[in-house]
Amino acid sequence: MADALVPLLRRASPEHAGGYGGGYQVNLQDEEAVGLGGVELIRAALRRAARTLDWRVQTIGWVGTQHGTIVAVYDRREVPEPYAKAVADDMNARMRAALHRVWGEESQPPEERRTVAFQTQEFRAAIAASTA
Repeated sequence: MADALVPLLRRASPEHAGGYGGGYQVNLQDEEAVGLGGVELIRAALRRAARTLDWRVQTIGWVGTQHGTIVAVYDRREVPEPYAKAVADDMNARMRAALHRVWGEESQPPEERRTVAFQTQEFRAAIAASTA
């Protein structure tokens, strides 16, 4: 599973950030997560894939939320100066979009490949392809 996730995590970093500041989250149905080996196995696969990219890893895994099972991995490395602005700008844009959604205001939509819905769909396809 981890090998199939490496390319997904590689693309999860902001543009022009040198591979820093990445994050990947999937929201699965609880039964689906169990069928893949459970939240701990999925977290372990995400950790392993992220470490392949030299990320300093932070993961989360929650079962039974209103969104089902949530599993995520984040790169917590110190961002070198040449990439700091790109990572900060990306974080600000995503936070601004989230606040606008909460307030019911129009905002520029986040880049499609960085949305949880897209990442979940991409994750499912990668896992299906790796087990076929």
